[in-house]
Amino acid sequence: MLGRPCPAHSPADADGGLIAMARLRVNPIDCVAHGLCAELLPEAIRLDDWGYPIVAGDVTPELLEHARRAADACPTLALLLDERD
Repeated sequence: MLGRPCPAHSPADADGGLIAMARLRVNPIDCVAHGLCAELLPEAIRLDDWGYPIVAGDVTPELLEHARRAADACPTLALLLDERD
């Protein structure tokens, strides 16, 4: 179950919105359109007409663990998660 993170423990910008903790990207050369990433992380990934992922890019703290699982599960390791410190 996905829930909102506790505001006291989540970084926020000046307007009170959550700051992205990581960025998703796809290596288009390695991707062969299995679509598993979109099944595991539909909040941030959708598929184009040919089944290739289109990623939202920034990952909020509430989706970070799910994004890690999706990147780890990619059969060709084409989904990359760049985490920020």
